[in-house]
Amino acid sequence: MKSLIVLAATAAAVLAAPAAASAQSMSPTTFYGSIGYANAAIDDVNLGAVQGRLGARFGQYVGVEGEVAGGVKEDSVRVGAVNVDVELKHQVAIYGVGYLPLNPQFDLLARVGYGNSKIEASALGAAAAADGDSWNYGVGGQYFFDDKNGVRVDYTRHDFKDSSDDADVWAVAYTRKF
Repeated sequence: MKSLIVLAATAAAVLAAPAAASAQSMSPTTFYGSIGYANAAIDDVNLGAVQGRLGARFGQYVGVEGEVAGGVKEDSVRVGAVNVDVELKHQVAIYGVGYLPLNPQFDLLARVGYGNSKIEASALGAAAAADGDSWNYGVGGQYFFDDKNGVRVDYTRHDFKDSSDDADVWAVAYTRKF
């Protein structure tokens, strides 16, 4: 797990280094948004969410993005003799993103950020909610069909600060450059 953090941080640093070295040949800042579906696996629970992102890409190699998600698929887990329903209420995060353009349409990416997630659990008519802050890191790729429209697939690990639980989040999204 910690080696994946080091890998993501190293990848982001390596991808950002060429941007500093070639500042005069950088392309202009571009802005983008995406909307998609994410599946978060936390222990034996799989939660689904609609996820949106807004970002800015500064040249070819570095950018920042904000992310918000709201739960659309809950799951149940059996605790002893009781079924517990678990639902993602919301998730927000901000990331630094490193890009590796392989051609004009396709990029690999690595991202590192910080976020907050709120989850609600209910059983036997009672409900409890908890939120947790997390360091997030991941990798992915995006392909653009034309100058504006594309698809993005990525994996992000959420390491919660005050809990031993971690989330593995796989996402697929439609991406639009502005």
